[in-house]
Amino acid sequence: MLSRDEDRAGQAPLLDLREVDETQVSVVGGKAAHLGALSRIDGIRVPAGFCVTTAAFRRIMAQTPSMDDRLDQLSRLSADEREAIRTLSAEIRRSVEETPIPGDLAAAITGALDRFGEQAAYAVRSSATAEDTPTASFAGQQDTYLNVVGPEAILRHVSRCWASLFTERAVIYRLRNGIDHRTVQMAVVVQQMVFSDAAGILFTADPVTGNRTVATVDASFGLGEALVSGLVNPDVFTVRDGEVVAGTVAAKQRAVTALPGGGTREVAIEAQRQEQPALTQAQVLRLVQLGRRIEAHFGRPQDIEWCLVDDDFQIVQSRPITTLFPIPAADDQENHVYLSVGHQQMMTDAMRPLGLSMWQLTAIAVMLEAGGRLFVDATRLLASPTSRAGFLEMVGKSDPLMRDALQTLLDRPDFIPTLPDGGGPARLTTGGASTSIETDPAIVTELIERSRASIAALRRDIATVTGTALFDFLLEAFKEHKRVLGDPLNMQAIMAGMEATWWLNDRLHEWLGEKNAADTLTLSAPGNVTSEMGLALLDVADVIRPYPEVVAFLQDVAHDDFLDELPKVAGGAEARAAIKAYLDRYGMRCVGEIDITRPRWSERPSTLVPVLLDNVKLFEPGAARRRFEQGQQRARQQAQEVLTRLRALPDGQQKADETARMIDRVRAFIGYREYPKYDIISRYFIYKQALLAEAERLVRAGVLAETEDVFYLTFQEFHEVVRTHRVDDELIRRRREEFLSYQALTPPRVLTSDGEAITGAYRRDDLPAGALAGMPVSAGTVEGRARVILDMAQADLEAGDILVTAHTDPSWTPLFVGIAGLVTEVGGLMTHGAVIAREYGLPAVVSVLDATRLIRDGQRIRVHGSDGYVEILS
Repeated sequence: MLSRDEDRAGQAPLLDLREVDETQVSVVGGKAAHLGALSRIDGIRVPAGFCVTTAAFRRIMAQTPSMDDRLDQLSRLSADEREAIRTLSAEIRRSVEETPIPGDLAAAITGALDRFGEQAAYAVRSSATAEDTPTASFAGQQDTYLNVVGPEAILRHVSRCWASLFTERAVIYRLRNGIDHRTVQMAVVVQQMVFSDAAGILFTADPVTGNRTVATVDASFGLGEALVSGLVNPDVFTVRDGEVVAGTVAAKQRAVTALPGGGTREVAIEAQRQEQPALTQAQVLRLVQLGRRIEAHFGRPQDIEWCLVDDDFQIVQSRPITTLFPIPAADDQENHVYLSVGHQQMMTDAMRPLGLSMWQLTAIAVMLEAGGRLFVDATRLLASPTSRAGFLEMVGKSDPLMRDALQTLLDRPDFIPTLPDGGGPARLTTGGASTSIETDPAIVTELIERSRASIAALRRDIATVTGTALFDFLLEAFKEHKRVLGDPLNMQAIMAGMEATWWLNDRLHEWLGEKNAADTLTLSAPGNVTSEMGLALLDVADVIRPYPEVVAFLQDVAHDDFLDELPKVAGGAEARAAIKAYLDRYGMRCVGEIDITRPRWSERPSTLVPVLLDNVKLFEPGAARRRFEQGQQRARQQAQEVLTRLRALPDGQQKADETARMIDRVRAFIGYREYPKYDIISRYFIYKQALLAEAERLVRAGVLAETEDVFYLTFQEFHEVVRTHRVDDELIRRRREEFLSYQALTPPRVLTSDGEAITGAYRRDDLPAGALAGMPVSAGTVEGRARVILDMAQADLEAGDILVTAHTDPSWTPLFVGIAGLVTEVGGLMTHGAVIAREYGLPAVVSVLDATRLIRDGQRIRVHGSDGYVEILS
């Protein structure tokens, strides 16, 4: 212990690095906690030093004038208010730096320097309490000062480190990550300076692909500042299985070195040394061994800063690599291939634990969780020759990028071992007219009636149970849920429409040269609950449009209780009745609806108001009926034209008869494709209402702080809390933090058990220069203004706009009636957005990588829905 003085909370103002570890982040910050832990690992050398703890920071903050008022002002700013942030953060930094360090604290710091000598050189480094944690690295957000010499300079730079908590970049980082400025505190590390011959960074996993079996080393001459600041291109070495498998030696023209009296400078490296490697291969392998030891201690891949002095490595920092996507847990050491469920369900956002566990409990397939997303293990399907081809064909129809990613893995020797014939599941049926179901619309009617009866029974019976009995009831309800979903007739009806679509596209392209012929043949198909949902909101707009006061009222809606106030304006009672009727039918839906924790439209009806106002503005009365009838007419005309052209071919009557049968089949069943999801989400809303009522009882009993705490528990954990009336508040806090970190991650389509994320690619040479490749899912070409919209509630459309977004589940359908075309980053031929785009006759291209980043809001674009690409025109 360097100082016996303690603050009022009992915390020492100074601690030796050897006294701290990962459990003391709140006292010494993330960087110091990791350095202390590193110093305890056998064989790892860490420069000696001490930490000025957060107790000292709190004293300084309390003495800094007007700090509370300024923090209040800062918390009211948004991350986009850059100029205001710049001005206010500069004021705060200046005030902190000008606040004198109390005499006893200054004496403690200067006294701690005696062990190394007053004129020894030090690195003075910030160590924030939210820094270098598993969920947020905060890399580069605060300041580090190298080669600081003398007590006065040390004290001055300690103040600068405190002040660096309020750099513009650090403030914006906290605002964007929802971190309260008052909850983050700053400790300062004062460490003996290392005058390195070479320095750099070691990643114990590939930071680009995520592969945990690969380590990469960046190295340059002199101090590591040259590499971190981007002054030089480093040497880069790749290591796998104890062998350097790739290495690039850069021309390192500059280096950063220490000045004798303090500070650093840039120097030129002599010409004969510039292209010499900064490390030998033996040193690279030794460094990676040290890295693996550090990784094993912390239990996750690490980003490590190292220095080399006289052939001896010293570690000056280690932090988790927070950008890596987690790997699903496996109970063996075999290779596994995981496919993203979110890319199939059109919801790639992170889900909370209750949402994840509910989907796992109600899904037919076994699903694994990682990074707040769900995955299925496809290893056995790919390993078996009897199932591989059919599985790849099915995946390709759904998501060509996922198929390409799988083929990339299959092309690698030995990653997926081939099972003997008969060792895997039977071949999957994925195309053609193989289903035995007849073209009988009564089948759809029967299935819908069964669904409604089952849901009505669920709603009636669940109202009679509470407490632990509710959870027992739900486990039985989940069995009924899966029975309805897995009913053979239900699966046949779904596949009948999909297979008929594929058959029509394949055969009519072969016989007539028609691309995506089914797109027009499925326009305004009957019984599609999702497309009906979009058209029904046009009918609500018809009710509202004649009442200017209602329109004006809705333009100012800011809260979800607006329906209670609506009847006070002229026409408000009629408008409220129309909106309520819509919510009664569709209010269980919402964006990201597979996550039960997401707010439903019934819970947050203001979400629909922007779309409703767009419908009032963009359409004339009766638009829903006209639009549906026009689609029907176009589909009939297309069918007549196709059949006439077929009859003129050799064997034309037979081809026409087969095609007519498939047109009847697709018209009978393609609309039902959307109903099972409607059934699932209807049940989910009933489950949610019962679970929230239980959570409210726990809040009233003082067990929970707020009802939404249960969102961060699994179903099983929630059950246990109800049984015991005890909850782990720390678990809920940690899960909240994890969820925030998972939101920042991009889930891969394909992930291996090595942690490698494989994106896949379009291997096409038929595109215009600069065009963005995608999957054609709805025919036609349209040109218009791109509206890049990531939140449906922020929609503001004009006639002719093209919607560009990450993904669209059924809840986006109300937007579709007001757009001219669709571009998404995720999707396939039979996903919801594609089905509805065809129903509405919208040219659409899906699975366009990074579309929301590469296309700017307001640009003119051209969507080629038949050929599968997007051109950026301006």
